[in-house]
Amino acid sequence: MKEIRWHGRGGQGAKTVSQILAQINLREGKHVQSFPEYGPERSGAPVRAYNRISDEEILIHSGVYHPHIAVVIDESLLDTENPTEGLKPDGTLLVNTKRSPEEIRARTGFSGEIICVDANKIAQEAGTGFPNVPMLGAVVAVLGTDPKLAEEELRATLSKRLSEELVEKNLAAFRAGYEAAKGARQNA
Repeated sequence: MKEIRWHGRGGQGAKTVSQILAQINLREGKHVQSFPEYGPERSGAPVRAYNRISDEEILIHSGVYHPHIAVVIDESLLDTENPTEGLKPDGTLLVNTKRSPEEIRARTGFSGEIICVDANKIAQEAGTGFPNVPMLGAVVAVLGTDPKLAEEELRATLSKRLSEELVEKNLAAFRAGYEAAKGARQNA
């Protein structure tokens, strides 16, 4: 079983992408869980969302305390939250940042795999403005999930509430996040 903890701020879409990731893995035939955790609902407040993905039935129904992957959608949360808390030593810290993995390692003290993706830049260039979808692409790359299947699910989900133009922009952002994480892993 893989456990993932998303760190974002209210309005950045951490909950949304954790739900989409669950749907992607459900389509792969996996057992999944997706759930958020947040205090007073307000834009900008720290938010956590979680995923569990397994080949077997998931019998755990609690928070995720020792994730395999911690995803930081907003780099400022490295200063106010502790995204590496409980992160497995051989896990992956995935951060939306312009900084290098070495800079993030010095800042967090995390000794495992660190992948840095400039999801803000990707989202801006794609025309979406939200870093959550590029970070979803990065998580899909880290998990080794089929990217075509992931794109199909992302399209199906986003088509329900966005114009075709925005769906295409989000798919471009997803692909760029996927490729950035894949490239970072190959160059590590």
